Amino acid sequence: MNHILLTGLPGVGKTTLIRELAKRLADYKPAGFYTEEIRDRGSRLGFRLETLDGRRGILAHRDDRSPYRVGRYGVDVDGFERLLAELGLSRVSARVILIDEIGKMECCSKRFIEEVTTLLDSSRMVVATIALKGEGFIRQVKQRPNCRLITVTVDNRYVLGDRLLEEVVDGIRKQDSQIASNR
Repeated sequence: MNHILLTGLPGVGKTTLIRELAKRLADYKPAGFYTEEIRDRGSRLGFRLETLDGRRGILAHRDDRSPYRVGRYGVDVDGFERLLAELGLSRVSARVILIDEIGKMECCSKRFIEEVTTLLDSSRMVVATIALKGEGFIRQVKQRPNCRLITVTVDNRYVLGDRLLEEVVDGIRKQDSQIASNR
């Protein structure tokens, strides 16, 4: 099973693709989360997490005094890890996991790294956005043989939705047929 990693410049449409995929896969009940900017009068203040089952949490904020910093943002690692514990992505029965994103802020969390590793080692399909640049865990994930990296660009972002949907549904059908043949 190949997992799909979407990378590209900030603002190119990676999160939009994850959100679109979540809507179009609703019948398959995917699990996961996406990230939204927190803005006030045109200024970005931080990042909010929204789970596919309706939970919300703050990932990072300019006013957060956390010792975990990425740029001008303090990362709320404790809050993020509580949300991850509630989600239990490595324990849910969903066959498709959507993660936005595997980035520097998220990688401040040891629990996040462990969960993503477990998911990428599992038979479930993971579709995740991943930072264009990054060392450590980000680089390790990109180099995994069971992960395929797709660069989202202004030119391909509108056609990728259909292609990703087809690929994920095909992967689910293959999982189903393997389960049926093992019975």
